[in-house]
Amino acid sequence: MKNLLLIFLLSFAALGVLGQTPHVLTVKGRIIDSATQSPLGYATIALQDATTKSSVKATLSKNDGSFMLTAPGGKPYLLALAFVGYNNKVLPVTGADTVVDLGNIILSASSKQLAGVSVTAVKPLVRQEVDRLVYNVQADPESPVITALDMMRKVPLLSVDGSDNIKLRGSSSYKILINGKESALMAGNPSDILKSMPASNIERIEVITTPPAKYDAEGLAGIINIITKKNTAQGYNAIVKLNYNSVYGYQASAGLTAKEGKFGYNGFVGNGERRYLGADFENLSSYYSPIPSSTVQAGTNFTGNHNTLTGNQLSYEIDSLNLLSARFNYNEQNGNQGNNQYTTVRDANSIISQAYHTVNNGTAANHGSDIGLDYQLSFKHNKNELFTASYRYSNSASSQFNNVANDQTVNFSLPDYRQYNNAGTKEQTAQLDYVDPQKMLTIEAGAKMILRNYFSDFYTDTLNTSSGQYSNEADQANDFTYHQDVYSLYNSYQVSLTDWVFKGGLRFERTDIDADFSSVGATLNRGYNNLVPSFSVQCNLNSTSSLNFGFTQRIQRPGITQLNPFVNQTNPQYITVGNPALTPAISNNFELSYGNFAKGSINISTHYSFSNNTIQNVTTLGANDVTTTTFANVGQDRNLGADLNINYPLSKKWGLNLNTELLQVWLKGTYNGSFYTNSGQQGHIFLSSNYRTDNGFRFNLDVGFDSRYVLLQGRDNYFFNNSYSVVKELFNKKLLVYVAVNNPFDKFNTLDFFTKSADFQTYNANQNYYRNVNVGFLYRFGKLNSTIKKTQRGIQNDDSATSGGKN
Repeated sequence: MKNLLLIFLLSFAALGVLGQTPHVLTVKGRIIDSATQSPLGYATIALQDATTKSSVKATLSKNDGSFMLTAPGGKPYLLALAFVGYNNKVLPVTGADTVVDLGNIILSASSKQLAGVSVTAVKPLVRQEVDRLVYNVQADPESPVITALDMMRKVPLLSVDGSDNIKLRGSSSYKILINGKESALMAGNPSDILKSMPASNIERIEVITTPPAKYDAEGLAGIINIITKKNTAQGYNAIVKLNYNSVYGYQASAGLTAKEGKFGYNGFVGNGERRYLGADFENLSSYYSPIPSSTVQAGTNFTGNHNTLTGNQLSYEIDSLNLLSARFNYNEQNGNQGNNQYTTVRDANSIISQAYHTVNNGTAANHGSDIGLDYQLSFKHNKNELFTASYRYSNSASSQFNNVANDQTVNFSLPDYRQYNNAGTKEQTAQLDYVDPQKMLTIEAGAKMILRNYFSDFYTDTLNTSSGQYSNEADQANDFTYHQDVYSLYNSYQVSLTDWVFKGGLRFERTDIDADFSSVGATLNRGYNNLVPSFSVQCNLNSTSSLNFGFTQRIQRPGITQLNPFVNQTNPQYITVGNPALTPAISNNFELSYGNFAKGSINISTHYSFSNNTIQNVTTLGANDVTTTTFANVGQDRNLGADLNINYPLSKKWGLNLNTELLQVWLKGTYNGSFYTNSGQQGHIFLSSNYRTDNGFRFNLDVGFDSRYVLLQGRDNYFFNNSYSVVKELFNKKLLVYVAVNNPFDKFNTLDFFTKSADFQTYNANQNYYRNVNVGFLYRFGKLNSTIKKTQRGIQNDDSATSGGKN
């Protein structure tokens, strides 16, 4: 942690040098539509030398149409403005003034792009908006050759640990959306899906730390919104990518965007494998009561799977005011899992009191699908005024089978057994949205209904040694159903002034729960209301920097992984089980950030959050020194943190990206009459650098460190990774060939965890394959010449907790 803190402080010290800018001419204004008088966001503005016509500075207009550019004073310039579907405009700018305010600049729509000034703009890698940070994946030179999961390491406020768990500001309580909507692609373990999704298919990643009222209130840390590429044209564009990993196997993907008349299509398909491989592990436990003893487990875990995913979007432009769009997503993962382990239990005198050898051969399968339909209506007097009606049906399910056998036993009598668990979620969502962007005021309102059904059917068959037959154990079976219906209304307002943007809103949510547990003949019926406020403000200090503040309340509802009462006895010494009695928790989040985009980008933020009754992992000691791990509403959680992200062009060919965070965490809670408290620092650092040559070569270096994270009863693992890659562009950049070496210095790394209470202490260590080599290629082909339309509002179910990761 000392090294982590030192690097973090040195990064802050460098800001004084990186942030300095010379005395400059400032050019500002606001771009508006000639017909509707509405602002045009993300128009391209370029300042050119009046003599040579070479570009000096370029930027994009903000949501309210405003922009500011800076350049050396004392000479004349030309200001070139361009926006898709509008006529270009060129305005003279004198260099004699200090500040040139052009006021409202009117652009008129055009049925075709007129000949005019050629505007070439380099999109910024990071953009700060009033309530979120946006990472432009397409501007990252590594996007064609890495996966979506690898790209997550670079995004400000995000990190990925050694187990491939994604964390937002050190928390796993967030929601991942695809194009603003919950997707079956993220069902199960999202890390596995993102490893199969090429980063080249992603347009940008939004980290929404102060989610506005239109988003569901779930996710204590915020929302990760992955926007896939959607722009296409009359014609088509296609991408084919193939990758082979020396350890895990192959991955293949293909993407297609096409448009013919009023019909447009965007989609991708991916397929990959993870070879069935084994890695060693050990579990060491010391028990203090009621009788001192110790347990040692050592063995090998095996896992392997095959996965397929696809995402598809289809649009039909009925006319200029009416638009229909549909989508279909599907993913499937099938694999084998198991372990081979030896367990030895010793008493206080180190004499063996129990021993056994366990072999588990199991299988696991997951699949998820969703289908959705959106209708969007624009209004003649203002085509940016929109009404959207949406419907979505999704279905995700998983099945798990464990076949456990024991031999070489000493004072151990647990019979061989087979466990079966089928679980999943079925969900229907209907939503209405309305947005009215006026000159300085944008109004949003909507209503939503989610009808969600969690289910789990599990049972255990044990072996009768006399007959050699398996029979069902009635006390180890349960048919669990959990209905959760959420009804919500929201209203928000955004006021955009010259130098200020204010955004605030309220969201009301009513939740009704109806649960049934057949094994114990119990039911659960409860309902609760939540009124969730959100507020954010952005102050534009000058043309290249801004200051942001945000506050929001968030809700953490339990997900199926945490609720599922399935008792996993794969390892009879360490049992895991869900808790269907979990209740939601509420978090209060405050954030203050500063962004400077004079050269590259620098973003600094500090944040504080507190919540009571959060959901935490808890482990207790039972009979025969068996520990049971579950989830419970026991945690009082406080976090104080600081984040720093720097994207800096060291030269025209050499770029640098630094993404780092430092957190102070305080946790406390009471469970089963025992009080637990823990605190400490945690954080991560990720450094990426790339260098491009004139002959089409690109060299990339990635180095990252993720510290141990603070848990209620202990600490988890730290993780260090390093990667080196070379990319060669061929055939006018249509073909990319690449080689990447990951973690070349060690074949395995060890991920370990510590758990401690008044009764016991446990150390778990798992080896993972570490060194690997990736080789592959990406090929682009096709021709485009216009843009697909897509509904701007739609269903985005972000109200239930994601699983996995560190808290």
